[in-house]
Amino acid sequence: MRHIVVIGGGIVGLAVANELAARGDRVTVLEKEGRWGAHQTGHNSNVVHAGLYYKPGSLKARMSVAGNRSMVEFARRHDVPVEVCGKLVVATSPDELPRLHALAERAEANGVPAELISAAEALDHEPEVACVRALRVDSTGIIDFPAVCAALVRNLREHDLRLDTPALAIRTRGAKVEVATPQGVVRADVLVNCAGLHSDRVAELAGLTPSARIVPFRGEYFELRRRDLVRGLIYPVPDPTLPFLGVHLTRMLDGSVHCGPNAVLALRREGYHWRDFSARDVLDVARFPGTWKLARKYARTGLDEVLRSLSRKRFAASLARLVPAVREHDLVPAGAGVRAQAMLPDGSLVDDFLVETAPRQVHVLNAPSPAATGSLEIAKHVADLTRE
Repeated sequence: MRHIVVIGGGIVGLAVANELAARGDRVTVLEKEGRWGAHQTGHNSNVVHAGLYYKPGSLKARMSVAGNRSMVEFARRHDVPVEVCGKLVVATSPDELPRLHALAERAEANGVPAELISAAEALDHEPEVACVRALRVDSTGIIDFPAVCAALVRNLREHDLRLDTPALAIRTRGAKVEVATPQGVVRADVLVNCAGLHSDRVAELAGLTPSARIVPFRGEYFELRRRDLVRGLIYPVPDPTLPFLGVHLTRMLDGSVHCGPNAVLALRREGYHWRDFSARDVLDVARFPGTWKLARKYARTGLDEVLRSLSRKRFAASLARLVPAVREHDLVPAGAGVRAQAMLPDGSLVDDFLVETAPRQVHVLNAPSPAATGSLEIAKHVADLTRE
């Protein structure tokens, strides 16, 4: 029986541990925080994505489509709240129609059931929406991802799960990987790094030079006072020249409606507010050449995102493109999340999940959205790699 140590207790790390345990391995999970899923898992929009946005054949496409099914099945099997409610992607002007049709073609290529519908048909689903046409995606759902983590922890109760246990140093000695923690050294046959916002730093601790650097982007959310304005999920047509999807409206399991996120550079890897600052994290970003190349490429977009972050009026105006009845006074601050986005030295954002390996080591270096949706599928992939 192999002993595998997993660093990171978010949904991806716990899913990997669960998969390895199911295959007969003994597992130790090290999580530096005092609770599971404390960061990306606990601060996302809780959407089970369908998989229509991603390049056909990519890991994101394959694992999101398969994960859409496996995550819903897991939730129902373990009494985790989930609802497959569908969503609309709406074109608000004629110039967005070619992109909407291209998205429909990508959905078909990825095997995602989706239907182009008229503006009148869209109003049957969302009476307050404004569009010239829409793409209806029935397999999109909403879920409680922290509850998924709790279910995975219950599955792993016979294994070694450690909260408040950061990895301080890593080395390979003989046939073992050793991880130093405040409570002592963990010796294992294989190391799996699922550290999310700190995955590149954990890889460096293990002696690797990762191909990408984590750059943290904060996504800020509001809650809509007028819940009656939104029945399900309403998304804009994504601009393929921009790195993120744009602000959208999402009904949550409790009936509340969350709006966002925007995307601004975080001044700390776990920086959920403008006041959160880490000199080390800022210096890491500033010293990385890709940061400045990205900034030059998206200078106008970045400025717009910052202004929207600082102005509730601008944020409301972005939402009003989708639902015209939304007004500034309808928005209540609802927290933020930080996306661990891997960036290459040329300034390009890593578009797919990124996993790198070394002897007795597997490192998940880029697993932003839709990683929660695809976490059970990512786990299978990573478990396979530990055998190689």
